[in-house]
Amino acid sequence: MIAVVDYGMGNLRSVSKALEHVAPEAEVLVTADPAAIRAAERVVVPGQGAMPDCMRELDARGLRAPVMEAARQKPFLGICIGLQMLFERSDEGDGVAGLGVFAGTVRRFAGDLHDPAGGARLKVPHMGWNEVTQAKAHALWRGIADGARFYFVHSYYVEEADRALVSGRARYGADFTCAVARDNIFAVQFHPEKSQAAGLQLLRNFVHWRP
Repeated sequence: MIAVVDYGMGNLRSVSKALEHVAPEAEVLVTADPAAIRAAERVVVPGQGAMPDCMRELDARGLRAPVMEAARQKPFLGICIGLQMLFERSDEGDGVAGLGVFAGTVRRFAGDLHDPAGGARLKVPHMGWNEVTQAKAHALWRGIADGARFYFVHSYYVEEADRALVSGRARYGADFTCAVARDNIFAVQFHPEKSQAAGLQLLRNFVHWRP
């Protein structure tokens, strides 16, 4: 069973439908039940919106503990805010504490970003398709070409303290980390559920991943 954690902030239907498509033999459960999350073989934490709201809802629904347990012991995929919440804090709002699984801070894109190729000003949020450079080999990159394009919607990015975490990078005005991996955790800033063939392959790899 694959649990998609429902804390009221994720693109849950798209994520669950994409997982069902790549793993028709699996039970995909969108759930806010801590017991179901603890019973699942794999856990996916998606998320959209503001980090302070996401952390508040995670706590209000009693989901912090089961999510932390999953991050310690079973295949775990974080998507968008599901990546950002793994770090210590975010600059969003007045600053909000994350789960602290990884050392580092979530930063906002600068307001004066420019395309280095043509000099055009870049809008924030970063929204649309972008190439992802694979920083190191990983089971979840299997069958995906280095430089494949994924779909992004975000105004914040992670600034990790440990470079060994970095599994993928993208460029929007400047290079930024868009995928991290350690042990049983893989987390991405982009949306694999919206990224067509490359995104579906990443989800397929997650379903069969044995970290």
